[in-house]
Formats: sequence, structure tokens, C-alpha cells
Amino acid sequence: MNSFKKIIFGVAFSISMICQAQNVKVDVKQSGETFDHYWSKMVGAGRANEALRAGWLEQMEQVQEHCGFEYVRFHGLFHDDMFPIVMEKGKPVYNWQYIDDVFDRLLDMNVKPFVELAFLPSSMAAKDSKTVFWWKANITPADDTFEKWHDLVEAFTQHCVDRYGIEEVLTWYFEVWNEPNLYPLFWDGTKSQYFEMYKQSAIAVKSVDQRLKVGGPSTSNFVPDERFAGEVTNDKVSEAVFAADDINALDWKGVWIEDFLEYCEKENLPVDFVSTHPYPTDYAFNPETGKGRGLTRYVNSLKLDLEWLNETISKSAYPNAEIHLTEWNTSPSSRDAMHDRLPAAAYIVKSNLECIGLTNSLAFWTFTDIFEEKGGAASIFHGGFGMINYQGLVKPSYHAYRMLHQLGDQKIYKDDYLFVSKKSTDGKIVALAYNYPKEYENAVPAGSDKREKGTTKKLDFTLTGLKAGAHFEIEILDKDHGNIHNYWEDMGKPEPPTREQIKTMKAYANTMKMDHVKADKNGVLKINQDLTPWSVVLIKEIN
Repeated sequence: MNSFKKIIFGVAFSISMICQAQNVKVDVKQSGETFDHYWSKMVGAGRANEALRAGWLEQMEQVQEHCGFEYVRFHGLFHDDMFPIVMEKGKPVYNWQYIDDVFDRLLDMNVKPFVELAFLPSSMAAKDSKTVFWWKANITPADDTFEKWHDLVEAFTQHCVDRYGIEEVLTWYFEVWNEPNLYPLFWDGTKSQYFEMYKQSAIAVKSVDQRLKVGGPSTSNFVPDERFAGEVTNDKVSEAVFAADDINALDWKGVWIEDFLEYCEKENLPVDFVSTHPYPTDYAFNPETGKGRGLTRYVNSLKLDLEWLNETISKSAYPNAEIHLTEWNTSPSSRDAMHDRLPAAAYIVKSNLECIGLTNSLAFWTFTDIFEEKGGAASIFHGGFGMINYQGLVKPSYHAYRMLHQLGDQKIYKDDYLFVSKKSTDGKIVALAYNYPKEYENAVPAGSDKREKGTTKKLDFTLTGLKAGAHFEIEILDKDHGNIHNYWEDMGKPEPPTREQIKTMKAYANTMKMDHVKADKNGVLKINQDLTPWSVVLIKEIN
């Protein structure tokens, strides 16, 4: 298996070199292969309470308009700061006002909630419950938690149907918890207790209407060992991973997925979708020394993980379950400098284009730096997850999704770094090219290294069958255009920027290198230019 992976990788590399040397010709009149913009299905955000802020809502509206996101997922729906349960005359009463406010505003901007059922209200948590995040989300269940949780979820689901109508809520998804395998970070309980939590949640949701969609287990990134095989995490089995010379030669697999599907089959429970978080990273622990080691996998890891997931689900009792990857980014750290930099954009484009057809969604975590798991950050660029920073400055990751969103819905050509599509509505052509330098394929970009050096690729292709004089716009994201972090550095890293500086920075962040070209009288358009390292190029027919 491991040798096979290396052979395939070598073959792909050889094909890549051949593609760079030849002039690709694409007849735009050919029939295209329909594909789904799964990258625009869903995006992530921090927690529900942050959605009550003006800046969060403004940025959500912006990414919906320009990136096309249909759903948003966030933590903390039942956290105390959303007041889902209040005391009246000494008795607990359900209160949905804060949740309604968030859902109402989202639906008004054509964004649906991808409902994460978490975390525990204080009245349902253990007396001395452990908490996670700056905002102290309760994660320890009490003896009577599961009965109370069932009633909460049932009442909440019924309320959603009553308020928004069954036809609307049938389009939603109900996901149970967040990364419960990370004991005791997000779930201070056992695997079996989480499975019971899923059982009660699924029964509660389906009691309102059997057609409503529920799923899980929402587990963390893939691992190459058995640390999550037991009831709680066992880091002692990670020593081999810690010592591995080539982590990409290891066999990585999803966490709790097989056990979850087997449990649900045994208990005759519904699984409408399977969710997990395929970050291309891991953190191995050496129990002998007490040291940890951050691991970053190679650029094709996402595709391998999705292939494993598809195969696993197809062999289960739920072969038709949808796949929703409800978190994903270059890393799961909210203080990783790469989230602010150019290479993240090329990784986003490459990964999404290579995984077409393998998942129903791949939710970028997150759309905004209005995000407080670790509290507020001192710097305007602190490696936050967001594709837009706190001040509203768009990062290269935002442009990656904006460009992906503009693709057509029919694929007519694809190679290692060029994707040509056609819109079924009007037949217009949209192509997307990128340069993910071969020098960096062994590990997904992370950290503060700008990686501005690397192999330049040759974009050399010809479109035929166009209308005579067809007009195309070429938009280039590279180290000198739309790369706001570099611009901020050149300004001297103002902390914080003045209001005038922010206006200037916003204009720069949204300004790409632009060019316009036309097909000749025979309907032929030749594109021949260099792709600098990490650049992304959108080529779209405009009339």
C-alpha cells in the first residue's frame, strides 16, 4: 500500500512535467462533465454568539455574495451566552430568542445553518464540568445529561420547524457535537458516552420529522495509529509516529468513523451524513520524553483521506450517506501565520479541484477572524483562520474561494495545474490555473515562511471553438497583487492601522493584476505566460 502511494505520486509528478512542456488545446464546443461546486456548500465560523456582531454579519454577507457559501457551521449554539435555558420562577424554560436572531439574519442573506448540536448548557453539565476555549464551553456530561439533552434537542428542532417551516428545515443538517474524540479537550467523556449522545440526538431530531438530516461523528483529523481506538485517547501508541522519518509513508485513517457506523447499525440509528475534519496535520506525542511533535502531511493527503472515507462508507450499512467535511484548513491552529499568506490560496485551489466528486462539502475553517477560541489577538494579522481579518481586510484565501466560485458547472479540461470549465447557462468559458511549486509538495504550507521562491510553471494552452473576438478577462493573484500581508509588512506593520490606512489596505487587498485578451477571427485564443510560485490565475469570458 505505502509503495503504491509512492509510485502513484511519482507517476503524477512525471505527468506534471510533461504537461508543462506541451501546448494544451481545448475545444470549448465539446460536451462538458457536470460537477458540483462543493467548495461553496459550507464555511465555518467560531461560535454562535459572535454571529450577533455587526462585523461578523457584514463579512458573512460578503463571502456569501462573492464566494457563494450556502451554509455556515459554528460552535456554541447551546452555550450559556445564547441563553437556551433560563430560569423563571425557579424552573428552567427554553429560550430561543438569541438563536432565532442569528438564524433569521442568516436566512435573510441566503445562508442556511449547518447546525452543530453543542455544547452543554451549565444546567445540563456536570457540577464541576471541564470547559474549553476562552468562552468556557462545558464539555463534561452529568449522570442525567443524556435525558435532558434529548429533550433540549427535540424542543429546539420542533421550534425550528414551527418558526421556519418544515420545507426549509428539511434542507438543514444537524451534526452532533464537535471533535468528541479529543479527550478531554472537546469531550470530557468516553467514546461510548458520545455514541449515547448521538443516539439521543438522532432520536430527538427524527421524532420531529423522520426526513430531517442528522449525522456525525464530527471527529478530528486523520491519524496513522490507534490512539483513538479505546474509550479515551491513548497517546502512548503515538511514539512510532513521533519517530517516523517519512510520515507520508504511514497509513492514515479517519477517527471513530468505522466504530460509529457499526454502532449506529447495531442500534438501528439513522446516519444521513458522515462528518469529520481532514486537516493535513497531526500532533504526535512521545510518552517517554513528554515531548510533542507537530506533523504536516503532503499536499495529496486530502484526496487520500477522502478516498479512504468513501471506501469505508460504501462498505458500511449506510452507503448512501452524504460526506460533509465540516472543518478544513492548512492547519487546525488559530495562530498559524500561513493562514494570512499567499501559499494558502494555491493549496485551497489545488485541493478543491483535485477532490471533485469525493465529498458533498469541504468547509473552510473559517470565513472570519472575528473568532475567539483563544480570546482576542493583539495583531491584526496573527495567523487566524479567517479569510477576512478583523478589520475587514481580505486575505489570499478569500480570493481563492472567490475565484473557485466563478467557475462554470461543466468541466471540459483538467491537468495538474489548469482547470477549464463552461457554464451550462450561457456557454461562457472560465479557466483557473495555479502554481503549487513542486519543491513544497511534501508538506502543506505552514508557519511564517513566505515561500515566495520556487519553480515557475509555464501556462501554455489554446482555446478553440470560441466566437470570433470573444473577450476574456485575466485576473492574477500573486505575491505583489492581492497579497495583503506583504503589503502590510511593507507599510511597517502598523498596529493598529489608522482608519485611512485601513481604507488604503482594503483597496490593495481587493486589487488583482488584470489583463484583457480576445480570441482571433477564427475563434482561437492562445494563453502563454509564466505562473510564478503560489500564484492563482482566473481567466473568464466576459462577452
